[in-house]
Amino acid sequence: MTNKEQAEAVDPAELLHRILKLQNRLIAPFSVHLEKRFEVTVNEFRVIMLVGRLGTTASHELAEITAVSPMSISRAVTALEKQGRLVTEIDPANRRRKILRLSPAGETLYREMLPTTEKVADYLFQSLGPAEVAAFGETISALIDSLEAEDEQGRSKFLEATRPE
Repeated sequence: MTNKEQAEAVDPAELLHRILKLQNRLIAPFSVHLEKRFEVTVNEFRVIMLVGRLGTTASHELAEITAVSPMSISRAVTALEKQGRLVTEIDPANRRRKILRLSPAGETLYREMLPTTEKVADYLFQSLGPAEVAAFGETISALIDSLEAEDEQGRSKFLEATRPE
């Protein structure tokens, strides 16, 4: 079978279901190993891991990076602040922007959860060679770019194209 024939033989709906299955499998180590142990929700986990990696950021930036709704990020940020794991400050350069940073307790939690995150990434890509990992990264970037594209009015092309009739 040629590459073209193989590409035509792939059922896009089946591929979508496999991507969704992949997402569910990737979150399993969080649910099994981290959620109860550290009393953290999946969105709180995402916030801690991203703020830990970035150093400082803002809630709206986290929502954009993760594609999680701003409301869900806001709830996670509020919970983490109440737990003493995250601190917010007003950005002196833009008084409407809140800067997020991990507290000492948040830093400790980040360092405790980081090895599991790294193990998940290592396990996921262990059966692929460097060229396959690079190609996968390019494919993921192309798909995300397509899903985030906007029309002239700033509307999501994806949401417009998938609107029920």
